[in-house]
Order: sequence, then structure tokens, then C-alpha cells
Amino acid sequence: MDITTAGAVPLDRPDEFYIGGRWVAPTSSDTIDVVDSATEQVYFSVAEARNADIAAAVGAARAAFDDGPWPRMTHGQRAEYLRAISSAVEDRVEDVAQIWPRESGILAGAARAVMGEVIGAYSYYAELAASFPFEEPATPSGGGGYGMIVREPVGVVGAIIPWNVPMTLIAYKLAPALLAGCTVVLKASPEAPGAALIMAEIAEQVGLPAGVLNVVTADREVSETLVRDPRVDKITFTGSTAAGKAIAGIMTERVGRFTLELGGKSAAVVLDDADIAEAARVLAGAECFLTGQICGSLTRIIVPRHRHDEMVEGLAEAFSQVRVGDPFDPAVQMGPLATERQRERVEGYVEIGLSEGAKLAAGGGRPAGLDRGWFVQPTVFGNVDNSWRIAQEEIFGPVLTVIPAKDEQDAIRIANDSIYGLNASVFTRDVDKALAVGRQLRAGTVGHNDNRADFGIGFGGFKQSGIGREGGVAGLLPYLENKTMVLEDKPGGSE
Repeated sequence: MDITTAGAVPLDRPDEFYIGGRWVAPTSSDTIDVVDSATEQVYFSVAEARNADIAAAVGAARAAFDDGPWPRMTHGQRAEYLRAISSAVEDRVEDVAQIWPRESGILAGAARAVMGEVIGAYSYYAELAASFPFEEPATPSGGGGYGMIVREPVGVVGAIIPWNVPMTLIAYKLAPALLAGCTVVLKASPEAPGAALIMAEIAEQVGLPAGVLNVVTADREVSETLVRDPRVDKITFTGSTAAGKAIAGIMTERVGRFTLELGGKSAAVVLDDADIAEAARVLAGAECFLTGQICGSLTRIIVPRHRHDEMVEGLAEAFSQVRVGDPFDPAVQMGPLATERQRERVEGYVEIGLSEGAKLAAGGGRPAGLDRGWFVQPTVFGNVDNSWRIAQEEIFGPVLTVIPAKDEQDAIRIANDSIYGLNASVFTRDVDKALAVGRQLRAGTVGHNDNRADFGIGFGGFKQSGIGREGGVAGLLPYLENKTMVLEDKPGGSE
């Protein structure tokens, strides 16, 4: 199969950082190569931030917050910038559709579709400027004539994003932070920095005041400088649970604020009345999105024991028909993994599953004819025990495990027997049963008959899947601090 080769990279200045409202040269000559996931060829290179670059970005954000106009604007004024950003993002959809598949393996068509949500996120938070109660009266309990709750920006935000869905995750961090009045240091991942650089170009285009958004790319070791800097008031992080624990430890030590959206090993609880063939089709199709590199993937399929074989066969049949290949080919249904390291990880878990005694029903290897690129076959394991590593550890690739349950309560027990609690779904023809079972699942989101992870309402996890929520009104709250004010009389200008 011929793989689409890359043309010109649609980025203006990948060799510089965006700090303090201008493009600046890095303090070292270090660079990071971004490798095309389908061809294994270097797509482009970006400057690699060192500690001094991070410090400069934090300094610019701090000055913009302490002395600049941004926090002192009205929410309506900041909303106008969000609307301009939304429009500018819409103009860059095709650029994203060229960069994102090469960085992370998503299908180009899927990338274009996802961008609708990204555009909408900036518009949504712009609209909240008029409806969210940034100030509201409160009755004093200890004297005083008038009380108020005032919700003010938390300050300087360090936003650390992963490589899998960067434009989406940037939007749900940046949009609420900007509406609140915060300034931001956006730290891109070394594997997929293109989205952050596009947002830097957009910040310049729409005229964001200097220092409101600062963009750097750094590896993990240097990124810790951002977390440790006392000038940073809050860290918002999406990534692995292990990295999230390290960030939480550092921020707790200095009593900084943090939001963590971490890993998952999410369960699909398939009840006895479910349409197994339809459930298998839905679950297999969802797992092909971004080659299973999604924290909210429904990878533990819990099914009544007497319907186990039917589910395994349905998933195996669906996966056997998936065309894997060039993410720019409209006929392809699943692209490559993002990196060689990711493919080695997935292949390692396939070996673990076999050694644990799971039945390999489909996949497990590399697709025939794809000798270049980080391609894997979508894989199904049956007869999995929930205590096994392939059922407990996040694989972050297209690997589904089918786990038999004795009855409904056993299925709920198995679903909750995990350190994670990010996402879940209940497959049943009965909506009331879906609600009843869903209320017993310890997960931040519970869907019905599909993966219903929804950033528009709010997304985040229970247990080791994270702290806090992103998206919706809940996603604005972490960027605000409540201030109680008790005055002798109601002020004349107060609403």
C-alpha cells in the first residue's frame, strides 16, 4: 500500500517559541523531530525548550496577569477574543487535518469532524460570559449589611497537554482559562506540538494581549520546571496517571491548584437483553477511533457468561473487516499508532495477555503489507479474568478484553473493580435499566449503548482517573477562586 507522503508543513515558525506576545528564539539549539506515524520519516522539527525558556514563558504570563489588561477586562470583552479564536480555528481545520494524522495516526476525515467540537468549545465559553454568575449576592451571617461571592481568576495557568487529541484538549483548557481572566503557559508534547503552534499563531492573529498565551514545547523532565515554578498558580494536566501523581505531589507541597484528567480502563457493561451484534459493532467501531489511543475507550467488555462467545465472535468479525492503513485514504478505517514506543507497548500487552491465558480471537500482530509505520491490528481477547494485567492496566491501543460475568450484580462488581473510573457504558434495550445500573458504576461518565464521553457537559474521572472536570460549566470552575466580600451596605454599582 502506498502511504501519502507529507508536503509542506502548515506552520509558520516551528523553530521558535511564542512568549510575551512575540516569537522568540530558543535559548539552546536543541530540537525535537516529529516523526510521521505512517511513514516513520521526520515530518518536521521544533525547538526544544530548556529551563530558561520555561522560566521566560512563566515570567511573561505572570507579568501579563499582575500588570496587564487581560484580568481587568470585563468577561464580555474577553468573550470577544474567544469568538475571534473560534473563527480563526475554523480557518485552520485543513491545516490540522494535515498535521494531526501524521503526528498521532488519526484518520484525516475524523480529524476534520472533531474540529467542529473544538470550534464550538471557544464559542460555548464566550456565551458563558453573559450567563455565568461571576458575582452574586450572599447573606452575611456574622454582621455587615451586604455580602457577595465574587469569582475571580486563579492566576497563571500551566497547561500540559498530551499528543493524542491536542486541539480538543487545548480548547477545553484554554477557553475557560481565558474567559476567567487567567494567563496561560501552554506546554506542548514533543510527539505532537503542531496544535499548540497553530494556537500560538492564532493568538498573534487575533491580537491577544502580550503574555496572555505563551507556547513552548518541552520533554517531560524540563516540563517539571513549569510545575515547580511558584509563579504558576494552577496546573491543568491531561496524561498518564503516573505523571498525574507526580504533578499532584509537587502542587500539593506548595499548595498550588491543579486539575488532572488521567488514565482509564473503562467498562462496557452488556446486559442480558442487549443486542449483542449491535453492541459488538458499536464497540469495535469506537475502538478504531485514533487507533484506540483514547483514555475513555471502552476496553473492558463485561458480558453475561452465556453470551460471552457470541460477543467475542461479534467483535472478532467486526475487527476482521477493519481496513488498516494510510490515514489520508478515505477507505481506511484505522490508522497507525502515534509512535514506535506505543506500538511496542501494545505488542507487549498482547504477549502479556497470551501468557495470562486469554484467548486471542482477532488481531494480535501487524497488518500484512504495512512494513513502514506504527501499524497494529485491532485485537480482541476472550475469556479474560478481570484481575489480569490486560484487564487492569491501560494499554492505550486497539485491544479489547471480553470478561464473563455471572449476573448483573457481578458485572457491576467487575466494572468497579479497577483503580480507574473515567468512563463507562451500559448496553441494554431498557433505558430505565441503563439508568439504574449506571448509577451503580463508579465512573465520571456513564453512557447508554455507546461511548458517550461528553466534554460539552463535563468530563473527568473518579478514583485514579483524575481530579476535577473539563468542559461545560464544571470546566470553568477550576480557573476561578471564590472571594467572599462583606460590606456595610450594598454598593451602588453592584448588580
